[in-house]
Amino acid sequence: MGALFVTGDMPAGHWIDRWVPVAWRPYFKLARIDRPIGTWLLLWPCWWSLALAAPFAGPPHPGGTLPGWAPAGWLGGGWPDPILFALLGVGALVMRGAGCVWNDIRDRDLDAQVARTRSRPLPAGQVSVAAAYVFMVALGLIGLAILVGFNRTAVLLGVVALIPACVYPLAKRFTQWPQFFLGLAFNWGALLGWAAVTGTLDWPAVALYLGGIAWTLGYDTIYGHQDKEDDVAFGVGSAAIALRTTTRPWLVVFYGVFLTGLIAAGTSCGIGWPFYAGVALAALHFAWQIRRVRFDDAANCLKVFRSNRDLGWIVFAAIVAGNVLG
Repeated sequence: MGALFVTGDMPAGHWIDRWVPVAWRPYFKLARIDRPIGTWLLLWPCWWSLALAAPFAGPPHPGGTLPGWAPAGWLGGGWPDPILFALLGVGALVMRGAGCVWNDIRDRDLDAQVARTRSRPLPAGQVSVAAAYVFMVALGLIGLAILVGFNRTAVLLGVVALIPACVYPLAKRFTQWPQFFLGLAFNWGALLGWAAVTGTLDWPAVALYLGGIAWTLGYDTIYGHQDKEDDVAFGVGSAAIALRTTTRPWLVVFYGVFLTGLIAAGTSCGIGWPFYAGVALAALHFAWQIRRVRFDDAANCLKVFRSNRDLGWIVFAAIVAGNVLG
């Protein structure tokens, strides 16, 4: 089977260690294929927006190759387009991978000094910096190949998305709120998904995007509590450090702003009543997170952080049900 490269919170015996050729394993782990939660968190705003825009899909839009053979919304009835659904899924996977590589290149010296991250492929010497750059570019080209099939508005938004994606790994060096910059990057799909369907950028997408930033501030602050002592020692910023003992009430604010943005997006689309039942369920999930999280227990923080994947399914189901059944 070859050597086991245990990385961060990935257990030995993962499918990568069982099935992936030894030489490829560090690259899979560099792109965090072993830990898909980041892909889910990047993907959910894309799928939410895609689902929200489904009733507004028009005729094929000029300027892109994808709508020429698969016009968005071809299922009709408020269902999100399955081809766009799949393409955005692949795009989120490769672009999250590229972002992780960029983050690890920038943080390799810090990661080497932290127990949780020192076994990552770059600080552990399993991948050279030059090879990491080549791998990052390759992932980016896959993402570009997907993007250029969309309409002009979506392509432009996809290119602009590189700005917050590149800034985020640097943010903790100049601000206590790098989670805000992560929110700018990770929720860009709320704009892109809407544009891929409609060819425009409208208020529902903006409301969803702004609410999503607050969602990211919430879940990534929880995640940041795992590393707050190391972050203090190395002099880098984190909302977990800035908020400390006031994190719990601030989670109420962050998640409340997200729900407000979500409701504003749905209301402006005239979505049906099942959507609001789903939003109520999402609010209950957030209440569970806020009550359950223990900020001095790293394992607990990681578990609550990962539960936002389930939150994503709740919101997605709410939007689809609101469009199809409402």
